[in-house]
Amino acid sequence: MPPQDHPAWLRAERRALGDRIRERRMWRDLTQEKLAERAGVSRDTVQRIERGTNDPRYSDLARIARALDTPLAQLVG
Repeated sequence: MPPQDHPAWLRAERRALGDRIRERRMWRDLTQEKLAERAGVSRDTVQRIERGTNDPRYSDLARIARALDTPLAQLVG
């Protein structure tokens, strides 16, 4: 099922996850590009996750959490 066809509650969870990642990224004074570089993912991946427009892979979230020096559990809340 494409992400836009997911139920509203799931889309809201994805947006909340993106907001938490954006918050931590900005707190650490990182651009999306710099976070992507540190995490070993594409900038497009970071952008889509922050917007809540895709279902991120666990491995991407784990890499982003490590790059932000934040426990993964805090990101997925």
